[in-house]
Amino acid sequence: MTTSALHLWQGEFIDDTEAKRRLAALPELTGRVLARPLPTDVVIGACAVVGAELADPASPLHVRLARHLHADEAEAVLAELAAALTRQGLERKLRRELGGLRPERLTRPDARDTVYEAWAPVGLLVHIAPGNAATVAPLSVVEGLLAGNLNVLKASSGDSPLAIELLAALGTADPSGLLTERVVALHFPSSRREWVEALCGQADAIAVWGGEDAVRSVSDLAPPGCRVVEWGHRISFAYLTCDAAAEISTLDALAEDVCRFEQQACSSPQVVYLDTEDEEEVFALAGRLAERLAKVSDTRPAPLPEAAEQAEITAVEQLARLEQHLGLTRVITAEDGSWRVMADTRPALGASPLHRSVWVKPLPRHAVIATLRPMRRYLQTAAIGGGPADVAELSRALFAAGVTRVTAVGSMLEGYEGEPHDGVYALQRYSRRVSVRASDPSFRAVPCLDDLVAPPVLPPSPDGPLLGKEDVQQALASLAPEYAHLYFRSGGSTGAPALSVFTCDDYDNQMRAAADGLLAAGFDPGRDRAANLFYCGGMYGSFISFFSILERLNATQIPMAAGPDHAMVAEALITHQADTVFGMPSYLWQLFHAEADRLRAYGGIRTVFYGGEHFTAEQHRVLTEEFGVEEIRSAAYGSTDLGPLGYQCTASQGAVHHVLTDLHTLEILDPHEDRPVAPGRPGRLVFTSRARAGQRLERYEIGDLGRAVEGTCPCGSHVPRLELLGRYGDVVRVGTYFFNYRRFLKAAQDRLGYQGELQLLVSPGPGREQLTVRLDEQYVSDAAAARGAFTAEVAELASAEAEQLLTFTVEAAPRETFERTASSGKLRTVVDLRR
Repeated sequence: MTTSALHLWQGEFIDDTEAKRRLAALPELTGRVLARPLPTDVVIGACAVVGAELADPASPLHVRLARHLHADEAEAVLAELAAALTRQGLERKLRRELGGLRPERLTRPDARDTVYEAWAPVGLLVHIAPGNAATVAPLSVVEGLLAGNLNVLKASSGDSPLAIELLAALGTADPSGLLTERVVALHFPSSRREWVEALCGQADAIAVWGGEDAVRSVSDLAPPGCRVVEWGHRISFAYLTCDAAAEISTLDALAEDVCRFEQQACSSPQVVYLDTEDEEEVFALAGRLAERLAKVSDTRPAPLPEAAEQAEITAVEQLARLEQHLGLTRVITAEDGSWRVMADTRPALGASPLHRSVWVKPLPRHAVIATLRPMRRYLQTAAIGGGPADVAELSRALFAAGVTRVTAVGSMLEGYEGEPHDGVYALQRYSRRVSVRASDPSFRAVPCLDDLVAPPVLPPSPDGPLLGKEDVQQALASLAPEYAHLYFRSGGSTGAPALSVFTCDDYDNQMRAAADGLLAAGFDPGRDRAANLFYCGGMYGSFISFFSILERLNATQIPMAAGPDHAMVAEALITHQADTVFGMPSYLWQLFHAEADRLRAYGGIRTVFYGGEHFTAEQHRVLTEEFGVEEIRSAAYGSTDLGPLGYQCTASQGAVHHVLTDLHTLEILDPHEDRPVAPGRPGRLVFTSRARAGQRLERYEIGDLGRAVEGTCPCGSHVPRLELLGRYGDVVRVGTYFFNYRRFLKAAQDRLGYQGELQLLVSPGPGREQLTVRLDEQYVSDAAAARGAFTAEVAELASAEAEQLLTFTVEAAPRETFERTASSGKLRTVVDLRR
């Protein structure tokens, strides 16, 4: 940035002349920019990149920005910015302030109603930044970006270029260009009245920092309907019980709060109140606090106040000394004038001259509200020193008086991720809550209106190596405990069970996304009565996940779980009038046949949602024709490792699913090389989880094959679709030939009209390997005829036999002898006994 290029306008550094010309076109620019939605994960992704650079002292951005700061504060300021821009911090802020990670999407807050709500930007958001807080300006703009606004920052003329350069770096970190077009940063003095008027006169909202005069000046310029978000000066104080005031550790912590940032922060203590009416106790506390302040101050060298600040300190101190003669005050100061404690017998709240100047006053708790409420517009933080009961009682009194924030003594200047500021959430002040009420029945299967408009804007897939299951399991050993809330194990149908770990926020986010997918699949929480018949226990996640999904839909559910007593399950379905069942195809198939007469007579099961496996075409026919089932659809496409990955809409056929793009980015790679396949070609499915803390899986090779389905779905959604084509594990090599399980299943269905399950077994033999097809004896009567069907359909099978490379057999066996995974009950399609 050159000295003549003072301003940043949508990624371009410009001078005064060009900035003046562009200011006139701000309204038109606002409408054009807001027409393109800004996904929050685009903002978070860019912030995470910049935050990582700021946390690295060797990065060019860190070095460049440090030059704009005083040497004694550079590292602290950059560390504060880096911490505020972390993915974890911003995601928590979004969840707390706007209710989720994608608050900009028009979704149904109550799935029973076709009412859609979202947080929308206010529009043109002008930030009038202070000149004494380096982090405020850029972080306010980041909040404006999270809310989707076009942001214009007016930086103070005395500010360094730090904010402007940081905002330029955010734009560079976003390849979509959506951030760049939403940021304008102007560097000019407030005396340039025509520019201030041009900004404020066109604003939809103005965020302003400063005192009453600054806020009033901006408010006078705001047009009708413009929202003025005031972040004015505030006063904070400590309140001690007599017991707490006697503790040296409490006074040391209070002294630390006084010395940090020279009381320049709004949350710095300016007054210390003692829960007493005894003046001598106040004077005694002042003496003890002075001793501790002297000790702490010696370890923290104090910068010299500016001349005007020193003059104010001197005036306040001298007035207090004069009032000592009246018995009203007592003043204790450092010999070098670096700190002062001023005891005052009058409880009225007054501002301190700062720079380690603190009042000590009496205020019995019964008088808290009456004394402090006249100053309610200025109150912010109160640090309470006392026991748990004192904190509980005093917090309520202080809130009634106007305080917005209570902390422990010693932590007044510390915050937490998602903490409200001055009693409000900034993101809500920078947003509008909008709604759409849709009464047409066709909206019942539309979880999000945005999906009907355009494909989602997704960040590019990350670079780096592919991850496999072993890589993920090894990474768990170093996962920090704060990310390990929920533990699940996979069913193990394709190998040993694997462990997956989620935070509670991760789990909630995934269940809400899967719930939207279930709405798209046609589930109606206002009408349907659902029985959850997935397997439960053993850290397997299907039952508890669908319990959570149905709970988030406010649906009626009968949480039975899969059980061996089919008669009891059928009785519960009928008694509670279930019309929708969720479960594994293998279990549901057993249930319908074990209790066929009863369930046929009931005839009330209209919908079957399945997961983990697939029903065969013949099983579809039997359920619909013999049991009256109207819809059979995948409940979700997912895995224990990644959670829900996709969903079927009402128009989806076969194994076609929409991708849950709110959670994941999908790549489809060549089956043999790590490169993307051509559109529509089959390949390996590789997912990157974008909405998950801790165990973030980037470029995770899930083990499935699939292809992208081109075009807009008949349901109207533009969300990308994929067709699942099986798993790598469905292909097994026997006697030098590769055999696909699905070809055997197709042969059984097409040539035999087979309705049951099929399992391939591979075992070593004395001279050659043996391949066995196991069929359910209930549905096959002639194993020899079945053998002929397979050799006729699978040509390479006959070749392998002719070459004496394998032995092929078909066996009819009871269903209970089929091998299944222990935790989920899922059928193991291929059982390789050679390992």
